Amino acid sequence: MAVRGLGCPVRFALTAGQRGDCPQAYALIEGMPAEVVMADAAYDADPLRQAIAQKGAVAVIPSNPSRAQKYPLDKHLYAQRHLIECCFSKLKQFRRVATRFEKTARNYLAVVTLAAIVLWIR
Repeated sequence: MAVRGLGCPVRFALTAGQRGDCPQAYALIEGMPAEVVMADAAYDADPLRQAIAQKGAVAVIPSNPSRAQKYPLDKHLYAQRHLIECCFSKLKQFRRVATRFEKTARNYLAVVTLAAIVLWIR
């Protein structure tokens, strides 16, 4: 999920549970203007960092503990990542999103989209 500065969802993708996080990031940031791109350590990959740099943005991603070459992390900026987690929490306030009543991916994506619209209206 891509979230703008105030914690409202901008773009999201529904994937299978066994798919990795990092490969989805390219589609989420494509064509979006950004000065800073924040993510957790699951998104720590050199190609993603290069894609973010090509956008002219700063990557605020902690280095994976197993990484040999550690990247510096702006801890003050990374502290703002709580807005992303708050956005997930707000989406889970909607019962149909949290419990996934919808059986098909298409219907579940529609429910998540409606919940995101409600968050934008608030």
